[in-house]
Amino acid sequence: MTVHAEISVIPVTGSTSMSREVAVAFDAIKKTQGIRVTLTALGTQMEAEDISAVLAAIKAAHGAVKKAGVARIISSVRIDERLDKDQSLESKVRAVKKRLA
Repeated sequence: MTVHAEISVIPVTGSTSMSREVAVAFDAIKKTQGIRVTLTALGTQMEAEDISAVLAAIKAAHGAVKKAGVARIISSVRIDERLDKDQSLESKVRAVKKRLA
């Protein structure tokens, strides 16, 4: 079935800008096999067939940010594992928009 996840990586660097480290994390997630990704202003959304791919992407993001030299990483992760049917991130948005029409 389908697993959706959203991760927000917050590198603690002493600067108010985080775009360099966020780009490094996003690139690592994007390179993870079996993951479809969408970058948003507040995080990265992931879609996979298996939770292990999502967890591998999270691990890759943390590893990449560590290699970028930060002293601390705080991440917020939400996972939605739907077991009764396949559903894409896009179809979830369409379902809400349909009710708004």
